[in-house]
Amino acid sequence: MPTLVEKKAVVEDITANLEQAAAIYITNYKGMSVDEINDLRTKFRDGEIHFKVYKNTLMKRTMEEVGGFDELYPYLNEQNAFAFVEEDFGAPAKVLKSFFKDHGKPQFKAALIEGDLYSEEHLDALASMKSKEEIIGDILGLLTAPIRNIVGGLQAQGSNIAGAIQTIAEKGEEQS
Repeated sequence: MPTLVEKKAVVEDITANLEQAAAIYITNYKGMSVDEINDLRTKFRDGEIHFKVYKNTLMKRTMEEVGGFDELYPYLNEQNAFAFVEEDFGAPAKVLKSFFKDHGKPQFKAALIEGDLYSEEHLDALASMKSKEEIIGDILGLLTAPIRNIVGGLQAQGSNIAGAIQTIAEKGEEQS
């Protein structure tokens, strides 16, 4: 039985995770072996995602204190683990989808992303979300494409003009 001091430390950890995260994913890890949970935890860590197992009662109490998590309360039952994300909102969904494909578990229950609730039928859509870096890369590609076209056109025009000048110069030398 955890002591009051231990519970307070867990509540402080939960509070810090809730306050820093822009997205929270809830998964049911029922039926998973310790090795599978550790493997999943490693995959989350590789994606820079905080993945923790907390008691539902402590999680709910802390969510109530922090505020803004009411929509997740119905999902705080069974054996839950929580993924906390600061930026790449689709990253946990990608990890969960891949892991589920290989192991048939865990069950994705819900995610709260910047105040919007996504239930288990949204996992595929969440997994297909691009990261912030990917979106910025796409935008930069779109912005630089016209510039590359202009530079290419100017270079082609320049070589045509240079070729024409050289041809005229050569004809002028032949006539002299």
